[in-house]
Amino acid sequence: MDSITLENFRCFRERQTARLAPLTLLVGENSTGKTSFMALIRALWDVGYGHQIPDFKATPYDLGSYDEIANHRNANGHPAEQFVVGFENAIQSKIDNSRLPYYFEATFEKWGTIPVPTKRLISGKGASIEEIKWSKTISLRYKTKRGEWKETSNHRRLELDGHLTPMSFYADWHLRDERQGISWSTGIDPLFNSPTITRADLEEIQRIADGVLSYTLRMRERPLYYASAPVRSKPKRTYDPSRPIRDPEGDHVPMYLAYLNMQDKEAWKKLQSKLESFGRDAGLFDQISINQLGRSVGSPFQIQIRKFSQKRKGPQRNLVDVGYGISQILPLITELLREDAPDIFLFQQPEIHLHPSARAALGSLFCQVASNNKQLIIETHNDYILDRVRMDIRDQSSPLKPEDVSILFFERRDLDVRIHSLRYDGLGNVLDTPPGYRRFFMEEVRRSIGI
Repeated sequence: MDSITLENFRCFRERQTARLAPLTLLVGENSTGKTSFMALIRALWDVGYGHQIPDFKATPYDLGSYDEIANHRNANGHPAEQFVVGFENAIQSKIDNSRLPYYFEATFEKWGTIPVPTKRLISGKGASIEEIKWSKTISLRYKTKRGEWKETSNHRRLELDGHLTPMSFYADWHLRDERQGISWSTGIDPLFNSPTITRADLEEIQRIADGVLSYTLRMRERPLYYASAPVRSKPKRTYDPSRPIRDPEGDHVPMYLAYLNMQDKEAWKKLQSKLESFGRDAGLFDQISINQLGRSVGSPFQIQIRKFSQKRKGPQRNLVDVGYGISQILPLITELLREDAPDIFLFQQPEIHLHPSARAALGSLFCQVASNNKQLIIETHNDYILDRVRMDIRDQSSPLKPEDVSILFFERRDLDVRIHSLRYDGLGNVLDTPPGYRRFFMEEVRRSIGI
């Protein structure tokens, strides 16, 4: 995703757009909507690409019911009748490999106690398709290259079973009719009395919709995002094997490591090398291994950590017996470094329990992963991570360029929140910072040095 647009969502009343990048860092005071913003990204993936009514209560984000999600800053203090969220992305052109931007938007209204999308829009450079749901019917509108909205007379029942019709279906549906010589009306509203939409218009609309569908097909092969909780699972002295299904707390990671160790030695060696490289950079550990307590796949196992000195190797220690920060960061770095890693990561305060140099090393790891066609959205309160990202850009320590990083500063304004999209320059300086950003980071520093 290249940007997020939101209006009347939680503490964000005014319509505003925030720029996303391969590496996006969310900073700001507590209770300024950073977690809500991350939950929104996941919900947009579900409604835009998964064609599902998103669950705003799914772990690790529980935003509550509609009344807790919609903004309350209207004249009567009641929740807004609807909230609007959207994102901008791009399709890779098959002709010249260029990026063709498109915009997806969903309008949510209250159904029972939950928010459901009552309008969906996909808009590209040449055309748009809009789906509007009224009660149990669906009305469609198409916008052509000439800028005309054309509304169809076709209606379908709205099935609130958690699934939504892929919008590429509508374009394909009308394109098929047009190819068969079947004309459809544009006359629900007398204002929409334009001639029948052309095949060229439909093909342009279908191109946009198919680009979104391509993400849907990829989601069936592997998860496209991983959302992490701020507090992760506690280490165990001994683990009993189970199915390694991804979860926000990282309970699956020990099982996944043991599975690789037993079933795919080559993949295990690759991942083990990457984990140990980060462990050394962060000063956390030099070696990680799996100690199988039996010969069968179903045998219990232990995770062992080893630290080296300059002259000798230290003893093997159980994960429970080393610093708590290692067990807390292990799920995150495993997900980042595994071969089948998803395309997007949503991390809340990944630096918890880490010492300063380990937090800085984590910033460098984020730069390396983000430069490898991944997108990382990181909520952090730590300036060591921000400083390391800034210095890696300045020193060109990773392939990440200044434009590949976005800092989103969440600033409270009375009961509303404004998101400032900040950038780095080639020297690692943060550009266009509002006064609130400078106060947020500099007041304690100035006090410490007596300025």
